[in-house]
Amino acid sequence: MSGPLDGKVAVVTGASRGIGLAAAAALRDQGAQVVVTSRSEERAKEAAAQLGDGVVGFGAHATDEEAARACVDFVIGTYGRLDILVNNAGTNPAYGPVIDQDHGRFSKTMDVNLWAPILWTSLAVKAWMGEHGGCVVNTASIGGYSVAADVGIYHVSKAALIHLTKQLALELAPKVRVNAIAPGVVRTRLAEALWQEREATVAAATPLGRIGEPEDIGSAIAFLAGDGARWITGETLVVDGGQLLGPGAV
Repeated sequence: MSGPLDGKVAVVTGASRGIGLAAAAALRDQGAQVVVTSRSEERAKEAAAQLGDGVVGFGAHATDEEAARACVDFVIGTYGRLDILVNNAGTNPAYGPVIDQDHGRFSKTMDVNLWAPILWTSLAVKAWMGEHGGCVVNTASIGGYSVAADVGIYHVSKAALIHLTKQLALELAPKVRVNAIAPGVVRTRLAEALWQEREATVAAATPLGRIGEPEDIGSAIAFLAGDGARWITGETLVVDGGQLLGPGAV
């Protein structure tokens, strides 16, 4: 498909479903060639097949440096460029009070949610963006701006990712723009504990009257990746239907 991103090449990590899949679809719809990753090569290829022409699947766990490097090498070898990186892969195994978490759950959360964006950004910049330019979009969360019971470690990781976005934006300018998206409660498997069996309550506490859909976030990611955001860097765009606005926010 042709569009404002025609000729651009994008990589979206953690894109077999949810926000990552929606982001890949939005980028494809705007004309980009897209490589979607998943820790399972089978799921990555299934996602690519679901999206159709212009999308390729590649198996790479977000924290596996060898696999990440192989993916970036594949992109450069196949397309000759890498213009857009969406660091979307995320996890939250550390559910419950912060003081009840063990190091294993803490480190897995931080590795996927914070280290992986550093790893993939480094590879993309050194392979292409540092010389030719490009943009990075990190998937953060409104949890990075707030506190809530049982998701403290996740919120800490996303607060750190918001700060990392600013740090990388400063370090990589002017060639590379780095921004983030901060979704509210969205209908994804990762966020099920926040909305499943209480969707009506969450929707009622949201000024725009519903929980988010992956497509709401995918279109915002595509905006940050495009020329319409060409003078934006170091920023985090909140897309939450207004959930952070009032005392009823989730």
